[in-house]
Amino acid sequence: MAETCYRHPDRETGVSCSSCGKPICPECMTPTPVGMRCPECARQKTRVVRGPGGGSGFDRAPATFILIGLNVLAFLAEIASGAGGLGGGTITGITLDFGLFGPAVADGEWYRILTCGFLHASLLHLGFNMFALYVIGQLLEPALGTTRFVALYFASLLAGSFGALLLDPNALTVGASGAVFGIFGATMIIARGRGMNEIASQLGLLLILNLAITFWASNISVGGHLGGLAAGLLCAVVIVAGERGRLGRNHFGAEIGFMVVLAVVSFFGAISVA
Repeated sequence: MAETCYRHPDRETGVSCSSCGKPICPECMTPTPVGMRCPECARQKTRVVRGPGGGSGFDRAPATFILIGLNVLAFLAEIASGAGGLGGGTITGITLDFGLFGPAVADGEWYRILTCGFLHASLLHLGFNMFALYVIGQLLEPALGTTRFVALYFASLLAGSFGALLLDPNALTVGASGAVFGIFGATMIIARGRGMNEIASQLGLLLILNLAITFWASNISVGGHLGGLAAGLLCAVVIVAGERGRLGRNHFGAEIGFMVVLAVVSFFGAISVA
């Protein structure tokens, strides 16, 4: 069940004050260099002791750390099977059996649409994606709440698989890049929607740079990156609309519903184009 703003009990929210931990709605949020603060904490000059909603690391972003752990475990399994970029350069084992490959998906191996997002071609590939997930996840998950963050992540992952198959169904594709691009784009839109324009601008520049690399470098799934990014942006627009009261009082449920529908559409879209 979603928390409600401590000053407006009729408004659900997934955001807590970065100082005292009280749940706050968009009207009560004050952007600061250390996160969103409630009106009282924003006026204080001295350090504020964190309440039960504070904390750091795993306590504030459990899904982020769990997702990183799952990706690392999957990579270790790849290595053990002779793949993962440390097995002599030959695509074998888990990578071959669970990576995204159009003909295999068309033959009924639908699980590849999901499992490909936890596999990586090399240690460098894994490192880049997990570093981005670590940084962006610790910003976005506490701001949205774990439920919305997880829904957004998997909607972006599945949309990335859809985009990859749409543009190149015969390529073997692996990586969490689609999901990472999704949460990256979502963080930019949500920061803008909450009045954190400077942060949004900085994220926008980084996003443009990463898109340039996507189109310039070889062996990168353009469709996967663009599909994940498109899903993240759409989810973020809906979240901002909900926080501004445009989706009614139960905006939390509407936002989750939209992301679930987007994930389902992406999943079956991927099957249809495989």
